[in-house]
Order: sequence, then C-alpha cells, then structure tokens
Amino acid sequence: MTVDAHHHVWSLGARDQDWITGPELAPLRRDFTMADLEPEARGLGVDRTVLVQTVTVAEETPELLALADATGLISAVVGWTDLTAPDVADALARLREGPGGRCLRGIRHQVQGESDPGWLLRPDVLSGLAAVADAGLVYDLVVLPHQLPACVDAASALPRLTFVLDHMGKPPIASGALEPWASDIRALAALPNTVCKLSGMVTEADWRTWSPADLGPYADIVLDAFGPGRLMFGSDWPVCTLAATYAEVADTAAGLIQDLGEGERAQIFEGTAARVYRL
Repeated sequence: MTVDAHHHVWSLGARDQDWITGPELAPLRRDFTMADLEPEARGLGVDRTVLVQTVTVAEETPELLALADATGLISAVVGWTDLTAPDVADALARLREGPGGRCLRGIRHQVQGESDPGWLLRPDVLSGLAAVADAGLVYDLVVLPHQLPACVDAASALPRLTFVLDHMGKPPIASGALEPWASDIRALAALPNTVCKLSGMVTEADWRTWSPADLGPYADIVLDAFGPGRLMFGSDWPVCTLAATYAEVADTAAGLIQDLGEGERAQIFEGTAARVYRL
C-alpha cells in the first residue's frame, strides 16, 4: 500500500470542529496531527496521502495547504470554498497562490449536512462546480444515500468534472440494507467521470461489533460498479478510530480485495488516487 486517499487532521486550538458533538463522538474531541498519523501510515508502507477538509470555514483550507507544504507525506489537499459565491474562480486562484497552493487538487462541501436533497443541482452550485472543473480540480462528494440521485444528475450535467464519491456514499451497513443505495451506486458508476473511495465503511457499520463479513457485500458492489481503475483506498483517519485502528482499516480493505490480481490491487491502493489527484 502506498497511497491513503482520504484522511483528516485538526487542532482544536486553531480551528474548532463544530461537528464533533455528543458522547458518541467524544473520542474525536482532541487534536489529531500528522505527528500522530505519520508513524502509523509509514509503518504500513504509505508514502503519499490526500488530506481532506472537515469544516466549511474558508480559513481552514490555507492552513491545510501550508501543512502539506511543510509535510512530506501529504501530496494533495481537498479543500473547501463557497461554491455558491460569484467569485469561486478567484477564490480558487487565491488558494493556489498561497503557501502549499500547488497541493490543491480538489474541493469538497459537506453536502450531507444540506437539507435540500437536490442541493448539488442548484444553479449557483452548478456554476461553482463548473469553476472547479475550469481550475483543473476534482470534486469530492460527501453525501448520504438519499442524495446519490442528485450526484448522478450533477455528474451528468458536468461531464468535464471528475466527481470522487467519498465513503462509498455512506451505505447503511449497520442495518444490512442494500437498496436503493446499490442501484444508485451503479447509476453513478455508469458515468465515466466518477470514481469512488473504498473508505468510511467501519463507521457506517456497528462500531462495536462489525466484522469484515459485514462490509464485504458493500465493497463488492462498488468494486463491481466502478472497477479497480476507478476505486481508491482511504483510511478516513481519525474518524475511523471510533470503530477501528488505522492498521485494522487498512488490513480489512486489503482483505476485501484479496481475490483481485496484483495489478488490480495496486490500482486501488495507488494507481487510481495517483491519477485522479495527480500525485
């Protein structure tokens, strides 16, 4: 394994993570830094990572880019900007001009927190997404299953923009249900400008009792739909630590794809992310 295509860091003293609320998420209410992650990642052979935004605050992305500039392990950043603003193109240009701006590879918004299931299809949002495409960046989708149809429509409307589905669209693993998630995943995967992250599974399962067998049907569906060439591994550290260690997440992912050929496994653990994020 050489690329972790999805992880986070945060320092609560520098930037509050207002989504960390309630007793279940309490273990995440502390600092998680590259000094914590790097020994674990390098111990598993990870030599490049993609650092992903966590809050919809404009100041966070320059901080992440500066961190990438100072840290050899981080090869790319997926940041945030207000897609509904009229000056999205200018905002992206400013991010690229700052420290670490060369590491900006994508943009993400917490669509999962939007009450409108069609938020991605708003004219102002589509205009912002077009600006992301014009900047040569990709767009990471963090959505809930009921928002997947809008993802299909947005990707259809913007074929020149690559959409990266985070955490497999958060399937209902804990309940064991497959539909309508599976059908919507296949509809999204039918579009050539879409890819998917094999990530986030352990926290969509029962955190205390999950097993690889619980995850297998969902991993099989995204693998069949997207294929190894459009699937990439991401740890989702430190969120994953609610249910598993970094090593457990990586080992589980490797086990779920163990029947693939060596070249296909290499695409999931390196090739797809390296191509999509231009690592």
